[in-house]
Amino acid sequence: MIAEAHAAFGRLDILVNNAGIQFVSPIEDFPPEKWDAILAINLSSAFHAIRAVVPIMKAQKSGRIINTASAHALVASPYKAAYVAAKHGIAGLTKTVALELATSGITVNAIAPGYVWTPLVEKQIPDTAKTRGITEEEVKRDVLLAAQPTKEFVTVEEIADLALYLAGESARSITGTIVSIDGGWVAQ
Repeated sequence: MIAEAHAAFGRLDILVNNAGIQFVSPIEDFPPEKWDAILAINLSSAFHAIRAVVPIMKAQKSGRIINTASAHALVASPYKAAYVAAKHGIAGLTKTVALELATSGITVNAIAPGYVWTPLVEKQIPDTAKTRGITEEEVKRDVLLAAQPTKEFVTVEEIADLALYLAGESARSITGTIVSIDGGWVAQ
């Protein structure tokens, strides 16, 4: 993917790692194949894309790498062992690569949203309801938005605007940072 994009455009200025899947289950029932898949998609894919793009960006002496983390990169929630582990890994990967590239003209940051109304969040509501023995409406109100003091889902547009800022020249001195956009979740 990286090689094809580089061949097509002649340079690569921005990499956004935004793949993600989720599965909720008590740890003793967590299927090992779900653990492996979540770590592969949510963490290892970012490593592989970064590893492939860094030589190109180094040669250009510029670039922006933006990883999608989560509030779960900074705090934990029950029944999400693989997701929380992967997102903590994204935070560590972001900081490590930022330090390695600090003098290269390349910045590396992560966006850590709270709950954003996306298919990923929508899909986990039935599983969470089943796991906790509550209704889907209670999952939204008492589980998902309970963590966000604003009691509102973050919008996709807010995330996109933050990514655009981090990709721009005004953010050239922001690197190794996990930027929370979570309605106050991790401020608690």
